[in-house]
Amino acid sequence: MKTLMNKILIVTALFFFAVACEDKLEPVDPNNTGDAVALANDKNVKTTLIGAYDALSAGAFYGGNTFRNSEILAANSEIVFSGTFNDVADIYRKEMITLNADVAALWTNAYRTINVANNVLSAINVVNPADRDQVEGEALFLRGISYFELIKFFAQPYSAGNVSTNLGVPLMLTEDRNSVALVSRSTVQEVYTQIVADLTSAETKLASGPRSGKATKEAAAAFLSRVYLQMADYANARDAANRVITSGNYSMRPTYSSCFNTSTTSEDVFNIPVSTVDGVNNMQTFFAPTASGGRGDVEIQAAHLAQYEAGDDRLAFFFLDPGTGETRSGKWVNQFGNVKVIRLAEMYLTRAECNQRLGSAIGSTPAADINNIIRDRANLSPLGVVTLADILRERRLELAHEGERLHDAKRLQESIVEGATVFPYNSDKLVFPIPQRDINVNPNLTQNSGYN
Repeated sequence: MKTLMNKILIVTALFFFAVACEDKLEPVDPNNTGDAVALANDKNVKTTLIGAYDALSAGAFYGGNTFRNSEILAANSEIVFSGTFNDVADIYRKEMITLNADVAALWTNAYRTINVANNVLSAINVVNPADRDQVEGEALFLRGISYFELIKFFAQPYSAGNVSTNLGVPLMLTEDRNSVALVSRSTVQEVYTQIVADLTSAETKLASGPRSGKATKEAAAAFLSRVYLQMADYANARDAANRVITSGNYSMRPTYSSCFNTSTTSEDVFNIPVSTVDGVNNMQTFFAPTASGGRGDVEIQAAHLAQYEAGDDRLAFFFLDPGTGETRSGKWVNQFGNVKVIRLAEMYLTRAECNQRLGSAIGSTPAADINNIIRDRANLSPLGVVTLADILRERRLELAHEGERLHDAKRLQESIVEGATVFPYNSDKLVFPIPQRDINVNPNLTQNSGYN
């Protein structure tokens, strides 16, 4: 009996040992670990933050398509899109439908970036105290600029109608990240308020630059200047731009051509790094000719070239494509050149415009910013009297084909003219449709006018 009992005890012990081993060896799906693992410690949260930058830099987002879409939607008969991608061609022709894949990709990648940023913010307390402000600032920065792109493309501009009633985009914040609620669209004002809050907080938390491809105090201020400019809040736009200029961390390149087709330069306030092993530059894909590894889909027209003065180095930067005889922009010919998002030159142009509108001279006079900084580098003589029209013209030429054309046209209430067709700045055709798949999933999403 004693021997039998000993055998039973041994078998029982082996059973529990085997169960314990099985529990320890149970494989864990790394893609379904949940917050308890993915956001459990400092290292994991910082790794998650890298994922937010990865989502931002996707080709459909800051890897190029966002900036391309702004340029072709506001082509104004100054550029032609001659490519064979139907969805892109529909954007160029202002004939988008709710199933447009390029439109849906922008929406998806923006909200993916926002979701990952929200995950980081939800676990900020596990980040090492010494790094906590920086990590939180970067997540707020990424969320803020993602909402800024969404509101610019998927809603009427701040300059049109009643911002307190015009529909913006759904706001998904930290507390909403695990919610299954069918969120409605917030108003344009509510979205802009959130963007300003995110970027303002980010600026106070972030370290100063430069940091290639990463959020910095100056990058947050630079985006704030863009946001305030869209809101026609010229005092805040001027002051934000001035903070970037006077930081001392950035400087103008000696020549216009040296700003482009490169890695990070002293003029880059924020960019998307591209190398042979990582990153994508879809501006190069669509703007560069085939001889430079691009598709040659964007052709520069005489109507744009005619706006430059003789001797302007920016005019000399355009070139004839020997393969087609078409004129191309020289800004996007290097496949491995960084995607330039905000350059210091833009901050001088913003400061000049806002000072001119307000009759102020914060940082410098409008004449000095335009003549001594922008025109001098372009090898142009100074203007005797600098007007608002002069400043806006310099902005249009300096930033040509860098992704700001649509948004400048909307805030300035300029029409887009394509042949005999005039599209007012607040035309439904200049606003993207909410992707149909999201409308199908969420019946609380109201479709934009003109797409029902």
